[in-house]
Amino acid sequence: MDIAAVNSLSYEQFVEVFGNAVEKCPLVAAAVWSSRPFTSIADIDDAFGHFIDSLPDSGKEGVLRCHPDLAGRDLQSGTLTADSLAEQSQAGLTQLGVAEAERIAVLNSQYKLRFGFPFVICARMNDKTSILQQLSQRLANDHAHELTHAIGEVKRICSLRLQALVCPTHLGPAQPNHVPPRL
Repeated sequence: MDIAAVNSLSYEQFVEVFGNAVEKCPLVAAAVWSSRPFTSIADIDDAFGHFIDSLPDSGKEGVLRCHPDLAGRDLQSGTLTADSLAEQSQAGLTQLGVAEAERIAVLNSQYKLRFGFPFVICARMNDKTSILQQLSQRLANDHAHELTHAIGEVKRICSLRLQALVCPTHLGPAQPNHVPPRL
């Protein structure tokens, strides 16, 4: 889909296409629709990022709570979104050994208990080893730092999902072939 096609989408169509750019948060896409017309994928990405950044901390935590635990119950029960399943599979989280699965389950529980939202990391930019390492390390963060870090990961995930939805040939001459991660 090119930028002209994106700009021509009705509200309902836009929410249907971009509703999972932020995991299970079609409200973000609904809010971003009013930012049209977009000039590039970077413009769309900026609109999503600005909306997320404008949320109060409670709203940011709500966005984070929409994310599934990595290699968690949703994966086991087959209820992950197609995007999350592909991302977790690419990172090797669908092929964990018993010990790895137990370790990630314990760390996920500790993280959720400490911060009140699931651990979020851009799985497409990591593998299972780095994910487990970062999950362990980020448990030591204070709440404010972790909220900022986790929202940065949400925006990375969103950027990659947007890039997959909008044809890269319409990025414009000054844009790279990928959307750089933002914190």
